[in-house]
Amino acid sequence: MNLVDIERRLREDSEVQLMLTTVERLDLPDWWICAGVLRSKIWGIDQNAQSDIDIVYFDPSDISEATEKKHERQLCEWIDLPWSVKNQARMHTINELPPYTSAQDAISKFPETVTAIGVTRRPDFELYLPYGAGDFRDRIIRPTPHFHLIFQRRVIEKRWQDNTGLHICI
Repeated sequence: MNLVDIERRLREDSEVQLMLTTVERLDLPDWWICAGVLRSKIWGIDQNAQSDIDIVYFDPSDISEATEKKHERQLCEWIDLPWSVKNQARMHTINELPPYTSAQDAISKFPETVTAIGVTRRPDFELYLPYGAGDFRDRIIRPTPHFHLIFQRRVIEKRWQDNTGLHICI
């Protein structure tokens, strides 16, 4: 699986397209659907009911968590899914990292290389894979350089070691 295969799979997925159309209606600055929902789509893993749909955006003019919750409620009114909306202009403080400069900068600092993925439609479909397609192709879960200790905790919490089809690189 290469970059073209990943892009095609996400472009042709009707659920991803519905999510893109729905999030686009919020008209958020620098917005992306990202992380686990996309990884699961690429790997053909069914999302369980507890998995959320991560939406990130970058708006330094309003870093209120209440605004994020308002966006989540609006998305749920349109389509009842487990949306999680986060303004990356404030998330660096939670992750104890220097301030992010954009949503893409934040995505590149997600815990795992195969979580550091985003798609948007501003105005056309765009895929962002800061660590390339190799780990998706090889089904390898490894930490990004920014999150090695957090990555080790997530491996245990998400029980990835129990999935025999994955290779965990700690």
